[in-house]
Amino acid sequence: MAVPRGVSFKTAESFARLKKDWIVKQLRQAARLEAAHAAFQRESGSLMTPPEARKLLTDRLEQLAARHGFTYQRVYVRRQKTRWGSCSVRNNISLNINLVRLPADLMDYIILHELVHTRIKDHSPRFWAALEKIVGSVKAFNVRMEQYTAMLL
Repeated sequence: MAVPRGVSFKTAESFARLKKDWIVKQLRQAARLEAAHAAFQRESGSLMTPPEARKLLTDRLEQLAARHGFTYQRVYVRRQKTRWGSCSVRNNISLNINLVRLPADLMDYIILHELVHTRIKDHSPRFWAALEKIVGSVKAFNVRMEQYTAMLL
């Protein structure tokens, strides 16, 4: 165990005992993420080529935008490490190339999330209500997305 300078081992040990439940919870979550990341890495051989993934994502973005009446400026497909997607103030949409690895309904959820941002630029209650009108239970989608967080590592 590493102890910060100026802190006695006894003080650090007391602190760790006090925070034991939180520490155990964090260690379990880290183990789940590591397992999911390892599974993702094992499966990466079946990944479609980057040009195929880009085409699939841009085509799906176009289809969903047309179906729900959204417009956007440009689309970028990138290998992002911290986000599944984003929408700029100019309505340019960036999509993570790893979206193609998600189940189709989750991929669509992320794309629709970014399309709603073309109209509502924040995560206000109004934004979530607009997204919910399109996809149904936003909460259920967000819970399911948590298991794929390791794909972003």
